[in-house]
Amino acid sequence: MPPSTKQYSVVVPAAGVGARMQNRVPKQYLKIAGKTLLEHCLENLIRHPAIKQVILALHPQDPYFEQLPLAGEPWLQRVEGGAERADSVLAGLEALDNDDWVLVHDAARPCLPHQDLDTLLALARGATGGILAIPVRDTMKRGDGHNLVLRTESREGLWHALTPQFFPLPQLKDALRRALQASVRITDEASAIEWAGGKVNLVPGSPCNIKVTQPDDLILAEFYLTRMHDA
Repeated sequence: MPPSTKQYSVVVPAAGVGARMQNRVPKQYLKIAGKTLLEHCLENLIRHPAIKQVILALHPQDPYFEQLPLAGEPWLQRVEGGAERADSVLAGLEALDNDDWVLVHDAARPCLPHQDLDTLLALARGATGGILAIPVRDTMKRGDGHNLVLRTESREGLWHALTPQFFPLPQLKDALRRALQASVRITDEASAIEWAGGKVNLVPGSPCNIKVTQPDDLILAEFYLTRMHDA
């Protein structure tokens, strides 16, 4: 089947509590433009013709999800998330049987351009997965732990890692299992692939694909969402 007509599953880890948002409600349930971040994220994904389903990893005591209008959608499957991101992602991967490739996307990234997703999915024509990323543009400073500059780091070759991240399902599942068993700190799916000795493609993406982590990010995310909906 040509890559243009093939469909894929997306695992969305959303079991975190969002402590940096200074809010009692997990950040994925904060509202912008009339909907929660999670709703914007999931609806944007499923609108893409190459996405067939979303596997959502939630905290076992999540009290908010069932209140959302999309909670009963047939394209959405809920699994129990774990203590760390890698645990939640692996739980989502375990729910997939017949997929050869899989996407993983942050619940707090509601502004993913579909053009970026098209470019990332083209990796399925080969054997090596990859991630959306943007080159570092600012001067990078290494701190000493006390808010003093230790040195200036070269930004040459540095990239900001984004999501989605897209890999062959067996490869990603094996890498995450092995890394967790070895107590390796996994910050994203690519880091598990790297640790296991795999290669990761860097696919240039849009700066509008921000991750909402601080309160001010909500304002920027709403701006980008408005622009996306008006386009």
